[in-house]
Amino acid sequence: MDHPAVTTPASLTDCPAPAKLNLFLHVVGRRDDGFHLLQTAFRLLDWGDRLDFHCRDDGEIHRINDVPGIPPEQDLVVRAARRLQAATACRLGADITLHKTLPMGGGVGGGSSDAATTLMALNRLWNTGQSRTALQELGLGLGADVPFFIYGRDAFAEGVGENFQPLDLPAATYVILSPEVGVPTAEIFSAKELTRNTAPIRIADFAASLTRNDLQAVACSRYPEVGKVIDWLAQYAPARMTGSGACVFAEVASEDEADEIVSLCPTRWKAWKAKSLARHPLYGWLA
Repeated sequence: MDHPAVTTPASLTDCPAPAKLNLFLHVVGRRDDGFHLLQTAFRLLDWGDRLDFHCRDDGEIHRINDVPGIPPEQDLVVRAARRLQAATACRLGADITLHKTLPMGGGVGGGSSDAATTLMALNRLWNTGQSRTALQELGLGLGADVPFFIYGRDAFAEGVGENFQPLDLPAATYVILSPEVGVPTAEIFSAKELTRNTAPIRIADFAASLTRNDLQAVACSRYPEVGKVIDWLAQYAPARMTGSGACVFAEVASEDEADEIVSLCPTRWKAWKAKSLARHPLYGWLA
C-alpha cells in the first residue's frame, strides 16, 4: 500500500486503511467495568479500505458516498472526525469518501482502521498537531482496535488491547477467507460460554507458546459456517479465526500457493491473498 497519491492543502486522497490479523487472541480476565482483558499479536496487512478527505471551512462533517449497511451517523469515520474536531476545537470540517473493500463483521479491523486513518488524515489536513499518543487516546473511545492502527506497526497488545510492545516478525503471505456471515463482536464477548481465564504469556514466549483464539469456539458454535471455513482452509495450512470473526486466515509459504488456494475457494465464500505490512502507510505522519 503506497502513500496517498494526491496531497494538497485542501485535500488528502487515496488514504489507506489497512486490515489486521490477530495471530492469537487470549482472554485473560475481565475488569469491573465489564471490559475484557486481552493478550494478542496484531499484524498489519497490505489489503484494506481507502478514504478521500476534502476540507470544508464551515465545520460540517459529511460522508458523501453511500456505504451499504453503514448509515453515516453510525459510521466510525464520521464519529472519528467529530471526535477530533471536538477535542481540538477545530472549526474546519470535511467531506469524506469511504471506498470499502474489507468485509464488515469480519474481524479484520475494517471500521477501526477507517477511523484511525480518519484521525491521522484529518490531524494532518486540519493541522491540529496531535501526537501519536494523543490520537491513540482519542481512538480508544471509538473502539478497542483503533489505537493499534494509529500505533502503526505489528504489536504484542495487552489490557483491553491498548498497551503495545513492538513485534519484529518475518514477512509473510496469508490467505484470508470470509464465510459471508457477520459476527457481532458484542455477542461473542458477552457469551456465557466464553472462557475468560487463559493464563497470560510473556512476549518473549509468544513464538514458542501454544496459542489460540479464545473467541473461535464461541463463534463456531453460534455461526457454524465459520467452522466450515476453518476446516476447509486447514487442508492447506493451519487455519485460525481472526478477532471475533468471521474471517479465517492461514499463513502460506508463497504467493503462488496463496493464489492457488484462493482459486480453489468454494464460490459461497470470498477469499483474498495478502502480505504482511511492516508499518502503516501513514506511520510517518505522526511523531
